[in-house]
Amino acid sequence: MSELVTRLQTIFDEGHGVELPGLLTDREFADRDPRPAAVLIPVTDRPEPGAILTKRPHALRSHPGQVAFPGGKLDPGEDAVEAALREAEEELALDSAHVRVIGATDRYHTGTGFDVTPVLGVIPPDLPLVPNPGEVESWFEVPLSILFDRSNYTEHRAMWKGAERRYYEMHYEGYRIWGVTAAIIFNLSRRLEITESFGG
Repeated sequence: MSELVTRLQTIFDEGHGVELPGLLTDREFADRDPRPAAVLIPVTDRPEPGAILTKRPHALRSHPGQVAFPGGKLDPGEDAVEAALREAEEELALDSAHVRVIGATDRYHTGTGFDVTPVLGVIPPDLPLVPNPGEVESWFEVPLSILFDRSNYTEHRAMWKGAERRYYEMHYEGYRIWGVTAAIIFNLSRRLEITESFGG
């Protein structure tokens, strides 16, 4: 077991062992029974670990051009971990055998009707990831020290579905990380910083 896996497992378990009020959610905007979904947060096992994110093609009907973690809806009989690993393999040719799963973190209810379970995992650095052009335009890696530093994000407020919605965004090397993806990062960073801060 690598040093990073041991370190992340420890701070993940400690951070999820406490009540943490005020986690971000869009539950109030969901107007139907949420559909279960999952995403994988793949962390690279290198001296300065980073996380892999994807950019969706602009031609997609759902969330075109947005930055996301690899993921999607659960298939019948799947749990969140299985779905996250399957989607990462479908989107990036990321073999699940290379993923050391740390655990599932706080579920996020989206305003578009999904109940998303983020799954944290560690992968070897510099894998030959291959984007599926039907689902992924490109992928990129952001150091955790930047991604989990909440001071790098700007807070915004906008009217949506008749109510004010608060969301966060960060720009990194031409990519805009915002909305659900930023909220998942925010919530996980709060869990992890109970033991250790990855930021600045």
